[in-house]
Amino acid sequence: MSAQILDGKAIAADLREHIKRRVDELRAAGQRPPGLIVVLVGDDAASQVYVRNKQKACEHVGFHSELLRLPAATSQDELLALIDDLNLREDVDGILVQLPLPRHIDEDAVTERILPTKDVDGFHPYNIGRLVLRRPILRPCTPKGVMTMLTQTGIDLVGKDAVIIGQSNIVGRPMFLELLMARCTVTVCHSKTRDLADKLRGADIIVAAVGVPRFVKAEWVKPGAIVIDVGINRLDDGSLCGDVDTAAVTAVASWITPVPGGVGPMTVATLLENTLLAAELHAASDD
Repeated sequence: MSAQILDGKAIAADLREHIKRRVDELRAAGQRPPGLIVVLVGDDAASQVYVRNKQKACEHVGFHSELLRLPAATSQDELLALIDDLNLREDVDGILVQLPLPRHIDEDAVTERILPTKDVDGFHPYNIGRLVLRRPILRPCTPKGVMTMLTQTGIDLVGKDAVIIGQSNIVGRPMFLELLMARCTVTVCHSKTRDLADKLRGADIIVAAVGVPRFVKAEWVKPGAIVIDVGINRLDDGSLCGDVDTAAVTAVASWITPVPGGVGPMTVATLLENTLLAAELHAASDD
């Protein structure tokens, strides 16, 4: 067996084209394009790369996009005041504050200050709560992007056993809710989990989001499993790899995501999808 590749670049490109067509329709109808504001505090190198990719994606689909750069010394009160101003702007449908933030700023306070209707990251407790209740609106981008990728396999997820490695608020926990909503039986593993390898061997779907290079070994993977690698790790030689030993696991799995070129592009494309949805809901509320 050799796994088929879930090509995140290709799936994301199709999604972007769909969004671009919808934006063109809005413009043709005399409506403004969706507006996304990205706030970058400090000069974290990785964050600057992520923000640049998001800006390029916005330009491609025709969004109105602004990047607001703030110095690392920006106070929490100053950042919260900026968010208050953006919440009031009628031309802003989505607000994204790039994480991580400097240590003196409380990320939870910032997330909760953004209006839930403009929370295109999907991290606000209101939006997470709606996901818990199976009534989602704006959903966390990476897990939602993973679900989009899983649909591309054509495999019915109902009743499948899924194991997630990692319990972060950004990936692990909302991923659990997404898979549960798809009627999978879901196990979330973390640093205190016992017999991790045994749990993985019974999984039809594995989502690795642990942040350890090539952590998931081929002998842990059930033949025919779908393996989603959310991790992205830079090695000493400058190359990138995921949380899965891709070369070995490819010989066991039925589907696998590459790193790079897998989940990463889907996260950005899903951010655009969320922004379009926020804009459409905004316009509907004004009617």
